[in-house]
Amino acid sequence: MEKKGPAGQKGQRLQLYLARTGVASRRGAEVFIACGRVSVNGRVIDEPGIKVFEGDEVFLDGKKLTLENRLHYLALNKPAGFICSSSDPQGRPLAGDLLDEGIKERLYSVGRLDLLSCGLIFYTNDGEFAARLAHPASEIEKEYIVEASAAIPQDVPDAFSRGITVEGVRYKARRAELTGLKTMRLVLVEGKNREIRRVFSYFHLHPLLLRRVRIGDVELGNLREGASRPLTEKELAALGGVKNGHRD
Repeated sequence: MEKKGPAGQKGQRLQLYLARTGVASRRGAEVFIACGRVSVNGRVIDEPGIKVFEGDEVFLDGKKLTLENRLHYLALNKPAGFICSSSDPQGRPLAGDLLDEGIKERLYSVGRLDLLSCGLIFYTNDGEFAARLAHPASEIEKEYIVEASAAIPQDVPDAFSRGITVEGVRYKARRAELTGLKTMRLVLVEGKNREIRRVFSYFHLHPLLLRRVRIGDVELGNLREGASRPLTEKELAALGGVKNGHRD
């Protein structure tokens, strides 16, 4: 039975509350809940959907959570060799450690770039914003520059544009074009896990460079590798973020 709150309070679903505390995206919050890591008022909750209300005490791994009112939206030029996880048992460098140390709130990546890929990625503590951008229904374009180890045949961009099935998974680029003998430009919308690398591997090609240069209206531009910057109000509005960086 769903918990009833004080009269006049609508409450909010637990996974949304967790996302608004900045610990994870809404999807990540659902994983925390399923693993039994979240408790409300001393009771472990292992199913999403219950509502929490003002005055409720919510804990993750025994640490009390509070809503964050200061929201951050950063664009990072991730170098190759850094991972987008919040921690790594292998001790590999974390992309999040490149962000401004003056930011006290915990930030996490919106989507991922794999270890060997580089370029534009967002970091935020706004779980709703992250969830919207990550959802396929948002249809936000992501543009990449790829340099291969050998000449790229014309049938590669043609097949990618039409749609190709690799090991039972369908991949389709919104646009794909050769820009040189060994280079091409790709625009994806859904962006499935390791999509570009798997399509290249299917054609016996290996990407020497895979750089994301645009997400929606936000371009990598001349942001130096390893550096980050706040998204502008215009960029944020186009992506559906919170204009003034504060939550009402």
